[in-house]
Amino acid sequence: MRIAVCDDDEREISRIGKLITEYQISREQAIDCRYFTNSTDFLCELKGGEYDLVLLDVMMPGIGGIQTAQELRRSDRNVRLIFVSASPEFAVDSYRVEAYYYLLKPIDADSFFALLDKIGAELSAQVEQGFILKSRDGVGRIAFARLVYVEVINKTVFFHLADGAVRETTATLADFEGRLLSRPEFLKTHRSYLVNLRYVQAIDANGVTMKSGHSIPVSRQRRSRVWDAYMHFLHQTETEDFASGADKAERPDGPWRILLVDDDPADRTVWADILRSHGCIVQSADNGGDALRLASDCRFDCVLLDVMIPGEDGFSICERFHGSMDIPVIFLSYLTESDKQLEGFAVGGIDYITKDTPAELFWAKVETRIRLTMSERTQLRYGPLLLDLAKRRVLIDEKELPLEPLEFDILCRLSERAGHVFAPEEIYGMIWGGQPWDGGKLVQMHMSRLRRKLEKAWEGHCFIETVWGQGYRFVPAKQ
Repeated sequence: MRIAVCDDDEREISRIGKLITEYQISREQAIDCRYFTNSTDFLCELKGGEYDLVLLDVMMPGIGGIQTAQELRRSDRNVRLIFVSASPEFAVDSYRVEAYYYLLKPIDADSFFALLDKIGAELSAQVEQGFILKSRDGVGRIAFARLVYVEVINKTVFFHLADGAVRETTATLADFEGRLLSRPEFLKTHRSYLVNLRYVQAIDANGVTMKSGHSIPVSRQRRSRVWDAYMHFLHQTETEDFASGADKAERPDGPWRILLVDDDPADRTVWADILRSHGCIVQSADNGGDALRLASDCRFDCVLLDVMIPGEDGFSICERFHGSMDIPVIFLSYLTESDKQLEGFAVGGIDYITKDTPAELFWAKVETRIRLTMSERTQLRYGPLLLDLAKRRVLIDEKELPLEPLEFDILCRLSERAGHVFAPEEIYGMIWGGQPWDGGKLVQMHMSRLRRKLEKAWEGHCFIETVWGQGYRFVPAKQ
């Protein structure tokens, strides 16, 4: 695990350092930790992707913790942020920059260790998108998110990573560019260079300047194309540059889809307007039965559920949601009593938001809960089909379906973007990485075997459809 600690109080840094040392000894786990006494030094060294976890003091002279987190989010959307403060008053602000947790000083060792355990488990379970590279240093995985740029010199390909490391292998750029250029963040600027647009600082007539300070040439015939591609990329991701919570809420296959269940038309309008203003797609229901039917027809990222609705109350409906599908439920209610809130958590709700909550805080809570749920999700359910990501197994109607490792990987990747048509080249790149394209034989063979197994296990529904002339797409089944 790679950790950065930023706190202007050297005594506090010493205390945190001792806790991290104790944790390493007790868990026999290697941790690479760096310490900063001010935000300026931390941000000046930051490129993005260097750390798994950052602990930030909220109150620091000059650039405070919240502002530091805002700057950090511009270069790294995935790093986990834990704020450390002597006061709880900034907890609301921490939601705005997608904080993982908020700790009060002095840090309790048990709570801190539990957090590190949880983060460590998430990192272990997380399979980072990338490809396997056989280099002069051995065989290892290169993550797309940490690849800054690629260059080739005299039949040697160099991969420059965010932490400053360089991997090299004897090959040609053509051996890798198909895989990389299938992703929107990579761009070829020159016959010898590929860059990750997320790490680009500026583009001008002289070439590309990376955030690391490296200058990348742009060939004359590519200048117009490179400029257009960069402007399009900025347009697509410009909302991510806002460290406030006003960015458009999106998952890999589009805007977040939220099911709002409330029998009061006025309340539905208020909350739906807030969600839509942040880019969400909202569908509404005024009772639990309709909500369950809608959820069986469409995949939602979250359900906002009123407690007092006609028929079965929200608590009962929440239990039914968890009994048939994997959708996070947030309660939204005028009932403020602590026993009601506790009941909401007891039946499986991930949060309980009272209706007197200001719009800004309401959105911050919803956004943070959805993002955290996505990062922690270990199971995906589509009607009778359950994908257990932690144990790498598939069940259909509670019966295990034996799949080969590559078949499991293919099914997971396709199911995460249900309805999206994957070209054979795209599937090949996701599964077989930088290996030379074989014309589609491997993809066709594995897709054929996977489809036969799925169709045999659940007759009457084809989970994976062939879109002639285009590729394949995953189609969820209704329970």
